[in-house]
Amino acid sequence: MSVVAIDGGDVPLGGGLLALLRPALALLRPGGRLALLSSTPSVAQDLPAWCRVEHHEYLGAEALPDGRTTHLLARGPLGILRAADSAIPERADPATGFAPRGASVEPGGPAYPFTLLERDHVIPPEVASLYEQAVSSQWVAARDVPWATVKPLPPALERAVGQTMTFLAENELSALYVPSNFLPKIHPAYAEVAMFLATQLNDESRHIEVFLRRAREGGGTLGVSSVTTSQSLLSLLELTDFTEAAFLLSVLGEGTFLDLLKFVERFAPDEATLVLAQKARVDETRHVHFGLAHVRHALGRDPSLYGRLEAAVRKRAATMASAGGVPAPLADALTILAAGGADPRGVRKGHEAFRELLETMHQNRTKRLEHAGFSPEQAKTLSDLHTPNFM
Repeated sequence: MSVVAIDGGDVPLGGGLLALLRPALALLRPGGRLALLSSTPSVAQDLPAWCRVEHHEYLGAEALPDGRTTHLLARGPLGILRAADSAIPERADPATGFAPRGASVEPGGPAYPFTLLERDHVIPPEVASLYEQAVSSQWVAARDVPWATVKPLPPALERAVGQTMTFLAENELSALYVPSNFLPKIHPAYAEVAMFLATQLNDESRHIEVFLRRAREGGGTLGVSSVTTSQSLLSLLELTDFTEAAFLLSVLGEGTFLDLLKFVERFAPDEATLVLAQKARVDETRHVHFGLAHVRHALGRDPSLYGRLEAAVRKRAATMASAGGVPAPLADALTILAAGGADPRGVRKGHEAFRELLETMHQNRTKRLEHAGFSPEQAKTLSDLHTPNFM
């Protein structure tokens, strides 16, 4: 049997020797032997007593000609650390708590209330690169948006901007709150997902900031929060399944928002509005990518998810059955925004642009659903069922 040897010098047991002794023992399996070389006489009395308390076995001592003593002990069966493993586990153990993946874990700790414990339902392979992109792509609202370009607009256009920004902010508030519900449920073995969601929350906070600021920047005000929007967002907040939330929020909702933000870019009345919509769209593209990666990865390993996700869309559509379409304040605002004002000739073109937006949203939703793994028929059906609130 191999023996690990350490030199304790003249350090007494209570004066720091344990900082050498304990880590050396932790490297051994039960029964493994450790030789301690010491020149401190008190160790002969203190070490056997410590071994009894810690359930190790003191095997004796041998005096050396130079006045030092070699103490021999065997590691006991208790207090053994679990073997560290840096690989992403197929299923995580709640009893490892917040121990980072790869750390050794002392047994006997409490079980934590993590419920997202299965690798294939939590962490897609792309998440590490998405996190790196998110960290390197952060921007600052006060610095990176040219607010000085915002000037007072004609009243109808000013109201349209305020209403559009109100709608964007309201939906981004839901995109802030919904992922936060799942953060404390994700086992730290899949910390990359929690870290990515943290960047998503940071993105949404910044989007809310710029949308609300833009609504007021030119002397305007916030618009109307519709019942349709409220019903739609409540149905997201009430979700309890992580994959369903990623699907409904990121793949369908935020995916549709990409087209809305591009619409705002296209018809922005000033550079500030264009820039903030453009920057938000870059962030949202990353969120959609995560949702797609998560859903595609989960579907590839659990085909039963197809039925569950379709059922989630149908259930949400049923709660929105009384909604008559896109909230009227938003439809009117997007029409006026595209028209550039209230001139009747422009309004006709603005209405056409708004109708084109709805069709573009439907086409792109269908493509995303097919990319996630749904058949063309399923994708079309699910896109048709998507909430008229867009999110």
